[in-house]
Amino acid sequence: MSKKETTETRTKIDDLNDSLTRAELKVQNNKKLILYVGIAAVVVVLLVLGYIYLIHKPSVNKANTAYGMADNKELAFQMQSMQLDSAGRVTEMAAVTKAYEDAARNGGDGGNNATLMAAVYNFKSGQYQKALDLLKEYDRNDEIIGATSKALEGDCYVNLDKFDEAIKSFQEAAKIAKGNSTLEPYCILKEATVQRHKGNFTAEAELYKKILDTYPEYSQMTGENYEAYYQRALAQAGQK
Repeated sequence: MSKKETTETRTKIDDLNDSLTRAELKVQNNKKLILYVGIAAVVVVLLVLGYIYLIHKPSVNKANTAYGMADNKELAFQMQSMQLDSAGRVTEMAAVTKAYEDAARNGGDGGNNATLMAAVYNFKSGQYQKALDLLKEYDRNDEIIGATSKALEGDCYVNLDKFDEAIKSFQEAAKIAKGNSTLEPYCILKEATVQRHKGNFTAEAELYKKILDTYPEYSQMTGENYEAYYQRALAQAGQK
């Protein structure tokens, strides 16, 4: 699986349908899997950023100067990113990443949050092993961030071609998110995509069935026909 293909990742949620409906076990479809993972990663990033800024950020120790500086640098980058060219975005993203990595060494709540943000930015930069190492250091002390960070761990494994490890991470993420009508099916869906990639159509079908039975509203929420995906997986499982 070519890692350079991640630079072509699309950022529209509409691409999810294309990735799911056309993904096949053959090697030529590896790109579709990476595209889906990239799209899902964008969702994770938005959830992480939104939660930290709107909910968790007020509880961060303001005395943590390093985290505060990284935080401000990241905010400035978000505000000016649309005005930057590709080279400028790469340069500024690298600066934000380093700031969070430096802040992560301080420990405490600020250091813990910085560790997660450093992992997110390393993932966005294609540094999947480094992102994974940081995620393993992160203390998942919250249900929402715990689930999304564990799912991001699975995304790292996918991009490292470690699909069995990715499946385990997505399963753990779903357990952490259990009962959350947005996050649990989100994690289940990610596992289903990898199971399909591995040719485990029976497992894929079971996962879609779980979404349909437990979260029937998720199809409408995402605009996707999971019943069709379920039937497809059933048919292909019967062909094996």
